[in-house]
Amino acid sequence: MQQPRSNPSRVVACITAYRSKEGALNDTEILAPCRTGGCWSCAVIVNRQLKPSCVTPVEEGMEILTDPGERAREEPKRVVSGFQGHAVGGVGTPHWIKPRTFGSRAIEVACFAHGCILRCPACQNWQITYSAIEEPLSPLETAQILTSERRWYSVNRMAISGGECTLNRRWLVEYLKELKRLNRDEKARLHVDTNAVVLTEDYIDELVRAGATDIGADVKGLELDTFMNITGIEDRELATKLRDTEWRAIKYLAEEYADKIFVGIGIPYNEALISTEELYKIGERIADWSPDIQVSALDYRPMFRRMDIRKPLYEEMRRVKHVLEESGLRCVICQTEFGMLGP
Repeated sequence: MQQPRSNPSRVVACITAYRSKEGALNDTEILAPCRTGGCWSCAVIVNRQLKPSCVTPVEEGMEILTDPGERAREEPKRVVSGFQGHAVGGVGTPHWIKPRTFGSRAIEVACFAHGCILRCPACQNWQITYSAIEEPLSPLETAQILTSERRWYSVNRMAISGGECTLNRRWLVEYLKELKRLNRDEKARLHVDTNAVVLTEDYIDELVRAGATDIGADVKGLELDTFMNITGIEDRELATKLRDTEWRAIKYLAEEYADKIFVGIGIPYNEALISTEELYKIGERIADWSPDIQVSALDYRPMFRRMDIRKPLYEEMRRVKHVLEESGLRCVICQTEFGMLGP
């Protein structure tokens, strides 16, 4: 029996975030990026059952197995909820199928993976991101439910967002493979939306091989202080690592995959979080890689711990669209209080 290497009240192994860790984990290390019990990346075997170590209290006599080989034999799980038809889509949804106004029929079905490595004070989906009370699902169970939703809503697009769906890599790859197996028709589109902060180049390759046809990736700032302001990450070393990973993912998607799958880029906007000057610089960088890539400006509204911010007005988002187009981008859409501003 392997004993937990953590404080006496919680089973948490050596790594609780990325910090400066590079390369593969050793046999005594477990990655626990969300620390809320949502992503199950940190799952260990407790009394012969898979449990998230970040929120499972230690009890006397508890048998805990952390051996990677033992854990690999267990079916991966994570908390996923919110299976539903979606009338707007996400960052990785092509603009030509997005409705211009609210109240339209579903254009895709979506589910939401719980847990996130970020702590965005203005998180726009915080009820999902920081909760983990639902029963965890396997990749197959999730794919079966979403496939059933596809048939119910008579759509071709199936999306997973979050929270952050990329935190549990094994789970996400197996989910895409199962979803592809259940939806073999040529019309099926497998859509992944992500904040991209753990999305390495080889991870992108693996997602595409597994079946991803559409990837939407966020960029939460160019300047480190902006990134930290938006994401709530207070450790500068960790923030730098996550921001740089995000930008490498954007570059790789733009340069290597924009002509192979659908790629969309999302930029959160609120005057309290990011300036239009920085938006322009972000647009310039993306345009240098792929000027025709779809870029979505997202109007971040008062939410979660930032109820003090003001909701961006329609005219404000029109100016944001103009700024991004002036930076050299040719396909800019904006999320507004009245619907989508298209290219």
